[in-house]
Amino acid sequence: MKHLLKCVPCNSYTLKEACAVCSATTVPAIPPRYSPDDKYGDYRRKAKEVNLRMDGLL
Repeated sequence: MKHLLKCVPCNSYTLKEACAVCSATTVPAIPPRYSPDDKYGDYRRKAKEVNLRMDGLL
């Protein structure tokens, strides 16, 4: 079974080991594991709030 891979430089998704657009190597496109003891949750929520404020959505 093939897994979805992501090209970080051009932000595209593929099933191949190399990106068809920019020929860069791809990385697995998996989300981080859920943990009830999320050490970085506060940082992530603050960064998300800043981005929403910059976009004028908050």
